Amino acid sequence: MSGESATLARFAVDLSLAQVPASVVDRARECLIDTIGIAVRGRETVWGKMAIEQARQVPGSCRVIGKPDLRIGAEQAAFANGLLAHALELDSLRKPGAGVHPGAIIVAAALAAAQERQASGRALLEAIIVGFEVLMRVGASTLHSAEPRGFHAPGLTGPIGAAAAVGKIYGLKADQMNSAFGLAVSMSAGVMQFAYEGQGAMVKRLHIGRAAQNGVFAAQMAERGYEGPHESLEGKRGFLATFCGKQDVEKLTGGLGQDFETLKICLKRYPCHITAHTAIYAIESWQRELGLRADQVQQITVYGTSRMAELNGNKAPADPALANYSIPFSLACALSGSAADPASFDASKLQDAGVRALAQKIDVVSDGRESHSDWMTRTVLTLNDGRVLEREVAEFPGTPGMPLTSAQLRERFDIMTKDYPADAAHLFERLCAIENESQLDWLC
Repeated sequence: MSGESATLARFAVDLSLAQVPASVVDRARECLIDTIGIAVRGRETVWGKMAIEQARQVPGSCRVIGKPDLRIGAEQAAFANGLLAHALELDSLRKPGAGVHPGAIIVAAALAAAQERQASGRALLEAIIVGFEVLMRVGASTLHSAEPRGFHAPGLTGPIGAAAAVGKIYGLKADQMNSAFGLAVSMSAGVMQFAYEGQGAMVKRLHIGRAAQNGVFAAQMAERGYEGPHESLEGKRGFLATFCGKQDVEKLTGGLGQDFETLKICLKRYPCHITAHTAIYAIESWQRELGLRADQVQQITVYGTSRMAELNGNKAPADPALANYSIPFSLACALSGSAADPASFDASKLQDAGVRALAQKIDVVSDGRESHSDWMTRTVLTLNDGRVLEREVAEFPGTPGMPLTSAQLRERFDIMTKDYPADAAHLFERLCAIENESQLDWLC
């Protein structure tokens, strides 16, 4: 085999945790902890409950996060846990953006495979890092050009990274791993109609769960000897050529094994679309510094990319999933409660007259930037007393440039697991030392 797909496959097969810098292992572990906490909270959402009911139809040896009474098949566990981890719009991304959801997709798929094969915590971490590296390289190579064509990028990139993680757990050989990539590419799916139509945004959650599930299926079939194309990423009618308006094939393998993409993982701070995060952090900073209250606000204008103005400026979302996608509604929720707590953004806020009225005071305006990967915003706040405040924000707690402290990670985990049916503190402690665990049946 030759080419970028084959090179990635050999990398995935050969990578050992002993070769990985400690900073990369630490970041992967943090993402694992964060994803598990989010999935615990996500199990109580409407779409989370539906996903669990769908998944429970196939029994097996794998667990659903936050549901200790349930054991299901590996595909179903990957689907359910992936959807739960994305249920709050709070799961991790890459910074700069690349159309990937590493935590929800890779952790869900790798954990299902690890529980199915009774793998160790060390094997799980190794597989997660493999999945992160493959996923984010594929995402970066698209130059974020799939979504302008109408595709939802994580639904496209996710199965490939998930197949890498699961294939690592299964011990696939290089040619099998490459076949798994080829099979996963043919199961890439997801379109952006939900963002334009104003309804049906629940499907966005499905894209993430199915990406994790499809990665498991692709690796299972490859293990059986089922073949996929060996140039599935870079080929003339492969992933990049088919889904992307532009591409950079070199990003698939440039610096492979030396420049670790895992270090670019961004842990989201707020349960809403990433495009709202920098503006919310500006608001949160004014709340902390000035005691800003919602009733003081006369007008807010958020200056961001053209994509933000086009897709994320809806002032009156019709359902909870679309509310997460709306910058005005998300800012209104943050102003009306604790921005870091999902309770401030829950479905009841759609019927909150104060939140809806506040959202009408918030505009999202293009500043001319066309980037899909730049989250920087300039927020201009006009108060009722005539004062005008302005703040430009590019980083927030959780980005690679402003990483969470251990205390912040624990605080966030505690918020997410306040209704965990067992001992959440003990769960956190075990996750912090996951590489010392001989098996993972307890992780649920």
